[in-house]
Amino acid sequence: MSLLHCLAVLVTAFSFNGCKETPDPGYQGWVEADMIFVSPDEAGRITKLNVHEGDVVKVGDPLYSVDDDLQQADLNQTKATLANAQQTYDRAAALSKTGAGTQATLDSAVSALRVAEAHLVTSQTRLARRRGIAPVAGTIQQIYFREGEMVAAQRPVLSIMPPGNMKLRFYVSEPDLPKFTVGDEVRVTCDNCAADLTARVYFLATTAEYTPPVIYSLDERNKLVYLIQARPSRPDALRVGQPVSIYPNAKTPVADKQ
Repeated sequence: MSLLHCLAVLVTAFSFNGCKETPDPGYQGWVEADMIFVSPDEAGRITKLNVHEGDVVKVGDPLYSVDDDLQQADLNQTKATLANAQQTYDRAAALSKTGAGTQATLDSAVSALRVAEAHLVTSQTRLARRRGIAPVAGTIQQIYFREGEMVAAQRPVLSIMPPGNMKLRFYVSEPDLPKFTVGDEVRVTCDNCAADLTARVYFLATTAEYTPPVIYSLDERNKLVYLIQARPSRPDALRVGQPVSIYPNAKTPVADKQ
């Protein structure tokens, strides 16, 4: 093959590749969710789990129970204190009517009775909260403590993921920031996902990240990136941690062309 022929082949191949358009990769992001963590007010041992990971729960559904011996004992003591306070009040009220008692004694009995009644409500609430219930509707995402394990106060026993708390997070460069505004619908693609997924932008960061120090040249300005978050229209079609591609204004990715 002559040198001229070889050059002609190379030029043809270069021209062919130059006409081929690469697909638009979009803006790379991922799926996150704001979990709801359910925890007991006081430390205790898990006595029962009513749910498993992946279960769908409604508001008010029972989730778990924590041993309540101490809270039950406190309630019994509060009831006894209330009974004594009631007797003291009844006696002071009867004496006051006959003129044998003083107003100060009656006022003290009324005050003690009210305090005992308030303590009863507190004890009843402490006992009731030994049973964890779902504060929101969603899917049980993860269980951190099992039956028989001790859980500290304010430590989550499990987490719930409400569908409305799922979000997409992605970054755009400073020159591309005007392409997005709050309320915009964007197109979402991912591996083996439905073709019609969309999301709506609800947050645009006002502060840049990965910023160069002090002075911005034109090249350095192109390195600035801003966080954008969007709520998916079909959260059930996505999974937390899943990588996604975002296209502004519901733009369809450009296919390869020859």
